[in-house]
Amino acid sequence: MNQPENLFDVIVVGSGNGGMTAAITAKLSGAARVLVIEKCDTFGGTSGLSGGGVWIPNNHYAKAAGAKDSVAEAREYLRQTIPVGDVPEYLLDTYLEQAPEMMQFLHDHTRVRYESLDHYPDYYTNKPGAKTGHRSLAPETIAHSELGDEAPFLQMNHQMMYLFDRIGITQVEAQVLMSRSPGWIKTMCGMLWDYWKDIAWWRNHKRGRRLTCGSAGVARLRLSMMDLGIPLWRNTALQELLIDSDNRVTSIKVLHEGKEKILHATQGVILAAGGFENDQAMREQYLPKPTNTAWSAAHKGNTGDAIRAAQKIGAATRLMDGAWWCTTLAVPGEPLPRLSIMEKSLPGCVVVDPQGKRISNESQNYMAYQREFFARHSKENPCYPAWMIFDNRFRSRYIVGPVFNKAMQPDWALPKDFLGDKFMQRGATLHELAQKIGVDSEGLQNTIQRFNVFAEKGVDGELQRGASVYDRYYGDPSVTPNPCLAPLDQSPFYAVRLDPGDFGTQGGLVVNEHAQVLREDGSAIAGLYATGNCSAAILPTYPGPGSTLGPAMTFGYLAAKHICKKQGGGKK
Repeated sequence: MNQPENLFDVIVVGSGNGGMTAAITAKLSGAARVLVIEKCDTFGGTSGLSGGGVWIPNNHYAKAAGAKDSVAEAREYLRQTIPVGDVPEYLLDTYLEQAPEMMQFLHDHTRVRYESLDHYPDYYTNKPGAKTGHRSLAPETIAHSELGDEAPFLQMNHQMMYLFDRIGITQVEAQVLMSRSPGWIKTMCGMLWDYWKDIAWWRNHKRGRRLTCGSAGVARLRLSMMDLGIPLWRNTALQELLIDSDNRVTSIKVLHEGKEKILHATQGVILAAGGFENDQAMREQYLPKPTNTAWSAAHKGNTGDAIRAAQKIGAATRLMDGAWWCTTLAVPGEPLPRLSIMEKSLPGCVVVDPQGKRISNESQNYMAYQREFFARHSKENPCYPAWMIFDNRFRSRYIVGPVFNKAMQPDWALPKDFLGDKFMQRGATLHELAQKIGVDSEGLQNTIQRFNVFAEKGVDGELQRGASVYDRYYGDPSVTPNPCLAPLDQSPFYAVRLDPGDFGTQGGLVVNEHAQVLREDGSAIAGLYATGNCSAAILPTYPGPGSTLGPAMTFGYLAAKHICKKQGGGKK
C-alpha cells in the first residue's frame, strides 16, 4: 500500500553537513522514510560555503597516518581552552568519544572521504594537550559532474576559495599560496594546468570541475543520500513545529514551493537549519555591538527560523551572545564579505583602531582575535572601524582579499572600485593615509615606529605575535627570525577596513548527549532534536579548524541513532 506523500519516519530541517549526516545515519539505522527539507534553492547552506574542515581528535585517518593522539589528551586540551560552565562536561566527553565513531561510520558506509591535515595545528598550541596536526580533516576533492542533475543546485564555496574566481582551492593550497611557502609557484602552475586541460568542462561552466573545501564535503554527503534514495526538497521553509496532546513534536508546517503543507514525522524531527546571523533583530537582541548582517560571511538563508520555532514550544537556549567570529573584508561587487583569516598573519602589516593603536596579536586565531576586539571596544575607546595597515613591500609580495600582489596586479591594473573609498586606500605617507581613513595620525605613526623595532628584533614585545605554532602557520617562512614580523617602512602605504564579522552564530537550542532539545527545566521535548548552529555550540572557543562542522555531523549522527534506537525498543 502506498504511503501518504506527507508521512515520514524522520524529517531533517536543513541540508548542511549536520542535516545530511543525520539523514544518512537514520536511513542506515532502519528508518524507512527519511526526508530532508531546505528553505533555499541550493542545498548545503553554510557548510557548502565553508572551508569544509572537521576537527575530530583521535580519528581513524590520523591513526592511519601514524599520528599519536588520545581522548585523554584532547579532553585535557578542551578543559584548558573552554571556560568552566560554558559547555557541560558530559557533552564534551560525548563529542570526543563519538566523533571518531561517526567519521568511521560514514567512511565505511558512504562516499564520504576525508584526508588528515598533518601540519594544520590546533588554535591554542601553547595549551596542554594541543597538537600541531592531524586533528583537522579536509574533504577529499570530487568532480562536480558526479552530481548529475543535482549539480546546478549545489551551494558552491565562498568566492574567496577560488583562484581567479575559477579554480577551487583546498585549505592546504590556500596556505601554501598565501604564505609563499616553498613550492607555491609549482602549486599554482599545476592548478592552472589541471584547469585549462579540462576544456570540455570549462567551455560550458564558469568554474572548474574539481570541487574543494565545503562544496566537496556537501557533494559527497548528497551523493550518499542519493545512493540511499533519500529525497531532498528544496524551496521548503519551516514555519512551525506542531505538537500533539502529549507535548510530542509529531509534525511540521512548511512552505513548500509557495504552498503551505503539513508534514508528519512518526519518529522524530531533527533541526539542522543554521543560526541567526542574517536576522538583524536577533543580532541586536543577543550579540555584542557593533553588529551587522552585512558583515557576516555565512549563508543568507540563516535567519534563525528553527531556533524561534523551537522557542515557541518551550525550548531553552544557551550561548546566544556568541558567534563564530572572524574579521571580514567587504569587497565591491561580491555578494558576501570575505573572511580575513590569513592576511593579517603575514609579516609587514598591523591592524589598528581609530586611535591608531593595535588591537591584539594579529596572527592569533581569528576567534581569539575578535573576542579581544569586543573585550576592548567601548564608546570611550572604540575599536571600530579597524584598519589593516601595510606598506609597499607587503603589497608587492602578498595577496589581500581579492587583490593579488603587485607583480601580478599592479595598482594601475586594479578594478576602479578597488582603490579608493570602497575598498583599499593608499597614501604616500602614513600621515596622508591616516587622514584618508580617519585614524589619529600621531597614534598610527607611533604604533608603526614601535612595531618596526619589534620587527627588526623578531620579537613582538607588545602582543607576542609569532610566539605560537598557530601564529606561524600563516606566516612567511622566508622571513626570519619571525615569519609573522616585518617592518612597514616602504612608501606607499595602504589600508583596508576590517569589520567585526562572523561565519555563523553559535548560540542556539540546548541539547543533551542524544541531541534531544531540552526545556529550561532540563526535560527533553519528545520527538525534537537539533544539531549544528541552531543548537548551542559544543566547542565555542573554536579549539581547532573544523570546530563547527565536526560537532554538527557528530550530533546529527547521535540524533539519528537515538531516534532509531528508541523506535526499536532500546534505551533512551
